[in-house]
Amino acid sequence: MPTTLQFKLTPEQAASGDAVKRQIASLAGVSASAINGYHLLKQSVDARSKQAWINLTVEVYIQEPFQPRTNQPFFWNNISTASKSVLIAGAGPAGLFAALRLIELGIKPIIIERGKDVRSRRRDLALLNKEGVLNPESNYCFGEGGAGTYSDGKLYTRSNKRGNIQRILELFHQFGAEEKVLYQSHPHIGTNKLPHIITAMREQILQCGGEVHFNTKLTNILVDRNELTGIEVNGSTILKADALILATGHSARDVFELLHNNGILIEAKPFALGVRIEHPQQIIDSIQYHCSVRNEFLPPASYSLVEQVNGKGVFSFCMCPGGIIAPASTAPQELVVNGWSPSKRNNPFANSGMVVSVQEKDALQYLKSKKLKSDIQSLETHPLLMMYFQQAVEQKAFAAGGGKFAAPAQRMVDLFERKTSSTLPDCSYVPGLNAVNLDQVLPSFIFDSLRLGFQTFGKKMRGYFTNEAVAVATESRTSSPVRIPRNPDTLEHVQVKKLYPCAEGAGYAGGIVSAAMDGEKIADKIAAVLKA
Repeated sequence: MPTTLQFKLTPEQAASGDAVKRQIASLAGVSASAINGYHLLKQSVDARSKQAWINLTVEVYIQEPFQPRTNQPFFWNNISTASKSVLIAGAGPAGLFAALRLIELGIKPIIIERGKDVRSRRRDLALLNKEGVLNPESNYCFGEGGAGTYSDGKLYTRSNKRGNIQRILELFHQFGAEEKVLYQSHPHIGTNKLPHIITAMREQILQCGGEVHFNTKLTNILVDRNELTGIEVNGSTILKADALILATGHSARDVFELLHNNGILIEAKPFALGVRIEHPQQIIDSIQYHCSVRNEFLPPASYSLVEQVNGKGVFSFCMCPGGIIAPASTAPQELVVNGWSPSKRNNPFANSGMVVSVQEKDALQYLKSKKLKSDIQSLETHPLLMMYFQQAVEQKAFAAGGGKFAAPAQRMVDLFERKTSSTLPDCSYVPGLNAVNLDQVLPSFIFDSLRLGFQTFGKKMRGYFTNEAVAVATESRTSSPVRIPRNPDTLEHVQVKKLYPCAEGAGYAGGIVSAAMDGEKIADKIAAVLKA
């Protein structure tokens, strides 16, 4: 029977298999030769003191045969002739994991994706970064794999109650992720490696008899007597199935409008908006690791910050050590930025979203003060209120950037002092920066909260509040500005049977893993109904 042990080592020791083995032998009171092998179960960094430590939990085989790591089995049925089928709108993590789960349950998934396959997406992203040309259907948000494919691939979530996190991680591992995603405290795949994994998932779906259709846009949802009867794609083709999983992501504004225009209930939902803040990675390393030069056996340092400022939550979001800021817009004349890291996290900059919570009253006040959407009489109760606010700020940022998705930016201390930066530091954002006083771009409650938040964070992390850091606007797609309400028991839409709102776009997830779990959960519910 293997033994579980917990201990800590220096980064150098933790990187040495011999050192780990010696520590295991010491704790177990045996010779190193008695240890036939071990598995890492958990690994995390503790940098609270000047000496950074690596915390390890290991499963050890002492004087017994070493057994390879065993993950739970996955059963891929041939569902090419299955009697039941489910349409899935969106090939992001929710859609892909829902499809894989349906295959396990003997039901045929039919995925429709408005964007391109993962390889073809890369060409459109290059065109956006280098020439400022946006494809509204193929970008950082739309296309195979969804927003996460080309924006980092973090697999960290606290959503234990939403599903089986380990199962999701094991599926990623089966399709090509490194074994370390199974035991690291903050698992990360990397934008450079995710496309291969997504491709392997699609190939598994097709091999089992499922369908995946790219460049296929949901253009209507057909409902009769409050029951889904089918969908329209690309403006003409009608598709029918036993249910529809709506997993279109938090940026599919046309889908929100389609639902509203068809009288299908949706609701405005609070979200958060702000900027991407970028530091040289060396600054974050020196703050977090209490050193001038990061130990080569330590990963690039990250951080997590939160503060209440003027009654508003100000917090870091999607922190990307060794990362890059990228244009994540989905429509012309609107500027959105996001961050990502390659698997090695070896770029010279560290970026993070730094955002402020937005409530409906904030959005309403802003739109009214700017005389925007004044043609809508019931703006106070309009389900797209938060989306309109989000859109208005993104349009203002685009104009301030000067076109071609150059971004308005300001050094951090200059932002605090409300002055336009005379120069801007080197930055990872390829389309370029335009020095602007962000007080003239962001809503005043956002700007004021960020301004004081940065100063407060500088007191928590000495060296964080510096003019070597640059704020880049706008980080606005933190979560969906809309919730599509569903029955908590059946997970169907509260009004339309056989319609299953799913994951981030519906307001029920907040990242790759939680979206994947939500997709699986809905697949289980549908299977229970179809097999009853």
